[in-house]
Amino acid sequence: MTERSEPADRALIARARIRALPGSKVREVANELFGQEGILRFWFGESDQCTPDYIRDAAIAALGAGRTFYTHNQGIAELRAAIAGYLARLHGRVFDAAEISVTSSGVSALMIAMQSILDPGDRVVVVTPVWPNVAEIPRILGADVVRVGLKPVAGEWRLDTQELIDAITPQTRLLLVNSPGNPTGWALSTEDRVEILAHCRRLGVWVITDDVYERLYFGADGGSAPSLLQIADREDRIIGANSFSKAWLMTGWRLGWIVAPAAMGADFSKLIEYNTSCTPDFVQAGGLAAIEHGEPHVERLRLDLLSKRDRVIAALQAMPGIEAPVPKGGMYAFFRIAGHGDSMALAKRLIVEARLGLAPGAAFGPEGEGWLRWCFAAQSAALEEGMQRLQAWMRANAR
Repeated sequence: MTERSEPADRALIARARIRALPGSKVREVANELFGQEGILRFWFGESDQCTPDYIRDAAIAALGAGRTFYTHNQGIAELRAAIAGYLARLHGRVFDAAEISVTSSGVSALMIAMQSILDPGDRVVVVTPVWPNVAEIPRILGADVVRVGLKPVAGEWRLDTQELIDAITPQTRLLLVNSPGNPTGWALSTEDRVEILAHCRRLGVWVITDDVYERLYFGADGGSAPSLLQIADREDRIIGANSFSKAWLMTGWRLGWIVAPAAMGADFSKLIEYNTSCTPDFVQAGGLAAIEHGEPHVERLRLDLLSKRDRVIAALQAMPGIEAPVPKGGMYAFFRIAGHGDSMALAKRLIVEARLGLAPGAAFGPEGEGWLRWCFAAQSAALEEGMQRLQAWMRANAR
């Protein structure tokens, strides 16, 4: 039998750009001792609360009614209209159902939005450190990514607006902003958003704003973080990506949406068809219940997270050698321990030596190296125990 030799370009591997993508460093840490008892797990970005009954009941009823068939690519009409009304109430301007596309998760919303506007070689500017999917999706699509890092200043994360403006050149196709941000909890200020939008308008640069944490905002005005959608015109090159995962405790449901100029709807419909075809009908029924009946729950969740943020940050700041800027939104404390520059090594040590599971800052890009992310969307007793374990570890490893 003759041996067959394969050309090098037919090797059974993915294309080079995909092979070069980093694996999830959060998963790497979680997998280190996955399934072992006694570890306090604060590494993943989700609450330990189950989805509320009224949302689950709506989905169960939809399943019972046999709603298991394909739907419109962009979502059922009732949910699209409800999201448009919700955004109008939230941002104080008119939105139309034709501007809404329902997606199978917030990350799917980001992927579809970027597929719609990016070509290989396009220049993309990203505010970092950031959830890795935000910065890696453009690289998957062949774009070139320029990172503009936040900095801890006077106990909070801040954006150098001029540095960002300088990075957004006439050659830039897209700006990506996650506010409030994961992992830092940084939020775009009211003043900065005006300057950034004006600059992007002048250059014709697209903006995708990842708003998944906008309702988990701890500013004095509460309710919702400052958003570019609040000041945008309907014809602006702005796309909002959002998710039901965080504010409505629906991480496992994989339900999100895009809000964008209505003229893009037909193209989004095609892209959704080629990605997922549509979002399950019964899942959308749960999303509709969340939008229609969820406001009291969202506010309770926000206040609960605010209280937990204050307790966790105060405890961290009280420990010698720890720097813990105050997050303005989200569900994370992003902090660093003096003398520990390798966040992956430190996270693995804390699992073994303190039975404490945190996410390494390096998972969120080079700007996060040396930092750790603690998800405080957890039961108070677990948070208190976690703080005691960290404090004991700090004492045992004092230099």
